[in-house]
Amino acid sequence: MYESLNNKVVLVTGGAGGIGRALAERFASVGSKVVVNDISIDGVTEVVDAITAAGGTAMAGIADVSDSAAISAMIDAIMVEHGRIDVLVNNAGIISPMLHFFDADEAWWRRIIDVNLTGHFIVSHPVARIMAKQGGGNIINMSSGGATRAHRAFTAYDATKGGIEALTRAMALDLGPYNIRVNALMPGSIDTSGMDLEARRLRGENVPLGRIGEPIDMTGAALFLASDDANYITGDIIKVDGGMLAQQRSATVDIMPPSDFPKLEDL
Repeated sequence: MYESLNNKVVLVTGGAGGIGRALAERFASVGSKVVVNDISIDGVTEVVDAITAAGGTAMAGIADVSDSAAISAMIDAIMVEHGRIDVLVNNAGIISPMLHFFDADEAWWRRIIDVNLTGHFIVSHPVARIMAKQGGGNIINMSSGGATRAHRAFTAYDATKGGIEALTRAMALDLGPYNIRVNALMPGSIDTSGMDLEARRLRGENVPLGRIGEPIDMTGAALFLASDDANYITGDIIKVDGGMLAQQRSATVDIMPPSDFPKLEDL
């Protein structure tokens, strides 16, 4: 089904775990040559070893996406090894620490913006130049329901995701003439860290499909967007959320309910 992805060089940022690992392993399973990026050497090595043990091709790319010098060195290494980059999945991002707006500070804001939003630019900018010179490519950004609906205590995170969707549209316009397609995925409630059964049950009650999502659920849409089957799709956002954003009712369970907000006497 995905013959067009065979032997393609795919860079997945934040690939040491969760959605990133699932994406890296799924691309490798269809014959892509995967570069697994993350800041965790041990995590990246584990994923690379798992892919190669399964008969796939993978290399490590250790770098913080907010560090332009480290990203430049990583991209140089990819070009030495493979000579091209066909697909970039900008998956790296951070959520925590979760803070109410009153408890937040500038350092917290800047770190999340730097990784989640600026990181998309820092990686995409040199990779898009490579793609343009080689005749085209594909960039997939990672959004969230927080781009269009708000989470409590996620001010910075939601701001980055709104920015990522705007960035996706703007990049699609600028890069389209160079045969580079740019789209984004919008995950719903995905269990990336192994929730306990009760947490999964409570989160699943908010999902029209009746269950929480798994990292593997994100991979089909990613492969589709990267494949030739999507060669006339750009600037789009695809929801992979079990129907969460389609529903009108309010969520019955919040990660931070109002009862946990700062008290007026503590402000």
